[in-house]
Amino acid sequence: MTERNLLLELNLLKTKRFNIRPFKQSDIDDFMEYRNDMEWMKYQGFKGLSKEEYEDALLKDVSLEKGMQLVIINKSDDRLIGDLYVRKENETFWIGYTINPKYARKSYAYEAVSALINWINEQGEYIIKAGVLPENVASIKMLEKLGFEYLLTENSELIYFNKNK
Repeated sequence: MTERNLLLELNLLKTKRFNIRPFKQSDIDDFMEYRNDMEWMKYQGFKGLSKEEYEDALLKDVSLEKGMQLVIINKSDDRLIGDLYVRKENETFWIGYTINPKYARKSYAYEAVSALINWINEQGEYIIKAGVLPENVASIKMLEKLGFEYLLTENSELIYFNKNK
């Protein structure tokens, strides 16, 4: 399947509560609200940027090979509640996730990441990896609940993997 077709499929990710799709210009302000909250984002690397820097990273020249962010949109009120990251690297997909603190601890990340994993599994046999700081216990627990296993530590980050069936 071509990358263009894969990107079109990513526009169609849906869960019981969410639509998951690539970023639009209208998403940037809501995204910045939590991405520039330094206390909430203490475990994340992609944070604290200007609006123009986020626009460049999220709206221009995005691809699975370079890595891309997807928004998690609540179906009930059309609000952006978080985002997912996905990057295809040979036979591996790297994933990441962040939820706005207003919507934390409601299993939203679990639901959205599960949908992304299901989509990756539909693409064929890939290894799915996620990096997490050792202090981010909630994220580690969620990865383990999703069937991920610890692989190694790289640059102070724990790398977890999930080999699709």
